[in-house]
Amino acid sequence: MNSLTPSTKSIALETYGITSKKIHYQLAPSKLHEITVEKGMGVTSSTGALAINTGEFTGRSPMDRFIVKDDITADKIWWGNVNIPFESEKFDALYNKVIKYLNEKELYVRDCFACADDDYKMNIRVINEYPWSNMFAYNMFLRPTEEELVGFDPEWTVINAPGFMAKAEEDGTRQHNFAILNFTRKIALIGGTGYTGEIKKGIFSALNFILPVFKNCLPMHCSANVGEDGDTAIFFGLSGTGKTTLSADPHRKLIGDDEHGWTKENTVFNFEGGCYAKVINLSEENEPEIYGAIKKGALLENVVLDANGVVDFADTSITQNTRVSYPIYNIDNIQVPSIGKNPKNIFFLTADAFGVLPPISKLTPSQAAYHFISGYTAKVAGTEAGVVEPVPSFSACFGAPFMPLHPTKYAEMLSKKMLDAGVNVWLVNTGWTGGPYGVGTRMKLKYTRAMIHAALSGELGLYSYDKYHIHSVFGVAQPRECPGVPTSVLSPRATWNNDEAYYKTAFKLTNAFRENFKKFEIYANEEIRRGGPQRYAF
Repeated sequence: MNSLTPSTKSIALETYGITSKKIHYQLAPSKLHEITVEKGMGVTSSTGALAINTGEFTGRSPMDRFIVKDDITADKIWWGNVNIPFESEKFDALYNKVIKYLNEKELYVRDCFACADDDYKMNIRVINEYPWSNMFAYNMFLRPTEEELVGFDPEWTVINAPGFMAKAEEDGTRQHNFAILNFTRKIALIGGTGYTGEIKKGIFSALNFILPVFKNCLPMHCSANVGEDGDTAIFFGLSGTGKTTLSADPHRKLIGDDEHGWTKENTVFNFEGGCYAKVINLSEENEPEIYGAIKKGALLENVVLDANGVVDFADTSITQNTRVSYPIYNIDNIQVPSIGKNPKNIFFLTADAFGVLPPISKLTPSQAAYHFISGYTAKVAGTEAGVVEPVPSFSACFGAPFMPLHPTKYAEMLSKKMLDAGVNVWLVNTGWTGGPYGVGTRMKLKYTRAMIHAALSGELGLYSYDKYHIHSVFGVAQPRECPGVPTSVLSPRATWNNDEAYYKTAFKLTNAFRENFKKFEIYANEEIRRGGPQRYAF
């Protein structure tokens, strides 16, 4: 067993085969910051945050994410390009190689929790090669007290070795980097990549299997906040749709910005103890909560600083995916503990680069299920090689890369919970208006916030013909009026000033929806199928 002495901050890891004599246990983030700078692995920004470069990988590598196929997973996982099987024997051999590598290194170990609800809490141990990776773990997972560390028994372990390079032909990986989940050994093994997001997404993916299969709890790739009346709002959305930005609302308390569970008791809890926000084009005016959280204790990734340590948030020369992690307490307006009750509104966020979806629309239960399974957003020109015009991008359940089960399993759970709780579901386009990307403009954040506030307050009202217009192509109900938003903005067709071009583009997008949904049709009932666009382009 592991020996643990919290008072001396020491730990022995023989259980894992680790015999390194240089093990730092439960170091404070300030110390990890100091060590990182001393080793020349990072610099201190003008706000006091630590800035580091994650190296070759500045984002996740989906094709290098594997799940060990064993007695637990064989018949339950949705195997394919998202969940790629890995042999148990290959995992064991690779694990031994990683441990041998780490035994020659100075290591940083942290015990922490996932899941703010005590009934679902998971004990986690994170073993890192780099000090700043351990600081990320401090920021992103829930932090135990000294008393909780006594006798701490980890259920899952993350072993993180960015400097270890696999040999694909020998180790069974695709290339030198890998992120592998083993549900029998309860280990997330990560190597060859310094991108910290792999650490949190490894645990998130594990919980996406454990919670629905064993605990009847729906895991969600979403943010959440709570109003003064205790009403919880949930925000689903892929990267770049505003999930983190819109949930950090000065008028509502933040529960969490990325990963949550919805329990059978009808409560919503945060998996994490921090936030991991994109900082591309970040400004104090548009996102004051996130901007203000970038101070001592925060960890900036792949940003460009000037000689005075000032970050240029518009500079994407390293990557478009510039990031910051920080403990949730860096934001003043938070829910403590990170649990909400009585969900009342769900928002599906999409950055529609075609500019044809309404800026906000109300969905029926069947439409909600259809759009949840679809998980639509769009890639824009310049973000990936070869992308010269908007490209539809679908990610089931707004988080397919992290969903081990078939998407319809999560959709069925969500649909039931939405109906049981009487939740209002809204589709919000944070993307383009007045034309597609390159012609129109991005929806103003102040308008999106106004629409969401109106939905939360009930000002958009119940559906009626006087208050809503049924979109002729997508079939969704778009409000005719919204406080704080010009009426012309609410109708995407009206913003184009070219009906023929608008409808041609709208039908193009509906066909993309229909084509994407083909792979789910045999699993979806007639009601869900009718939730999609009903008009066809000829």
